[in-house]
Order: sequence, then structure tokens, then C-alpha cells
Amino acid sequence: MAFQKRILIVDDSEELRDALSAYLTKSGFDVVTAVDGEQMHKVLAQGEPSLIILDVMLPGDDGFTLCSQIRKTSNVPIIMLTAVTDEIDRVTGLELGADDYITKTFSPRELLARIKALLRRSQFNQGLEGARYICFLDWKLDTLARVLVTPSGDETTLSGADFSLLSLFLRHPNQPLSRNIISETIRGREAMPLERGIDIQVSRLRAKLEDQDHSLIRTLRNEGYMLSADVIHEA
Repeated sequence: MAFQKRILIVDDSEELRDALSAYLTKSGFDVVTAVDGEQMHKVLAQGEPSLIILDVMLPGDDGFTLCSQIRKTSNVPIIMLTAVTDEIDRVTGLELGADDYITKTFSPRELLARIKALLRRSQFNQGLEGARYICFLDWKLDTLARVLVTPSGDETTLSGADFSLLSLFLRHPNQPLSRNIISETIRGREAMPLERGIDIQVSRLRAKLEDQDHSLIRTLRNEGYMLSADVIHEA
């Protein structure tokens, strides 16, 4: 790395914070920690980290609330830490704009792989094949500002996960993309059996694209999803 990536860990478990901080520091990251939302906001006020690891269960504002607050002003990658049996936590986190989730039975090596995948994706998504604007139907994506312009001219800033998913579709228009391909590209791993995360992300993107009838992002039985539109790249 040309410079250290900073990772913010927000968790009220001192044991977990210390263990992750030591492991990630040894792996070459600059690590800062917070025990709750109040401390998290103080850290964020000093500068945005490269990635945030955010526990769901926190004193005061929980991880869902904090994720929603972060997404109002930032596209920083967020990995949610959830309880092993609570699928609702994972779905809710993704709906609020988290980029990935991992259960608290994870190994440090698995977490490191997730972090590296999201950081690679974040760096790649700074631009899309050199094009500033990507046009499809009456929509336009500003790849530098990460702003989606509606047919009526309104602008919506996309979260990191939504931007990555739309960028993937725009790189492969009119081509079927399986859930595994989508997961490997935007998360750096295959989709797990019965995992709903990709479906949730597609549903959220459809809502932003006002695609109620699923004619723009089509569901292909036993194949996955496909963006059904011609794409034009503009400098």
C-alpha cells in the first residue's frame, strides 16, 4: 500500500476491539476504535476512514441507526457485525446501506478478506472505465460524483453498495448475471446458500430506478438478473 488505509471499529466489547485492532494493525492498517455512536461521530469528525466495521448491538443508538446516519453523508464501505442466528439483522443492515455483513463467529482471516475485497471495490468504483457519465434509457449515472440523475432531472446520491451494483449492470448490459457473479464482484465472495443479500440489494436498486415492473432489471429464472437497456458512455 502506498499509504495506510484507516479502519474504524465500532463495538462495545473491549476484548473484540483489542483483538481486531491488533490483527488489522499487524496486517498493515491504521486502526481506530469507538465503543458507541457518540465516540464514532467524534472519530468521523476528524476525517473519514477507508472502511467501518460496525456492530449491530451497541449501547445508545444501535448499529442500524448509526449506519443510516452515516449513509446520509458518506459512501464509506460498512461491514456490519451481526449475531450468528439473526438473519433479520443482515437483511436490515443491507437495506440501510451496509456493504456487507459478517457473523460474530468469523475468523480474523475471513474478516480481512472481506475488508480487502470492499477496499478493492471502493477503489475501482472511483470511475467506470474512464467515462464520467453513463446513460441508459432516460437515466444518467455520474460515476465521479456517484449521483443518479432521474428522467425528470432529480439527483440521488448512491451508497457504495448501490453504486457498485449499478456499475456492474452497466458494464454488462443485456447480459445475465448470476447471484454468485454479483456477489463475487461487489463483495469478493460467493453468495452463501439461501442468502438474501443480493436480492435485497437488487430490490433496493430497483426502487431507486423506479423499476416497479422489473422491466429494467429483469429477474431471469435459474440465471439471476439482467439490466435490459442499451448503455452509452459519455466523457
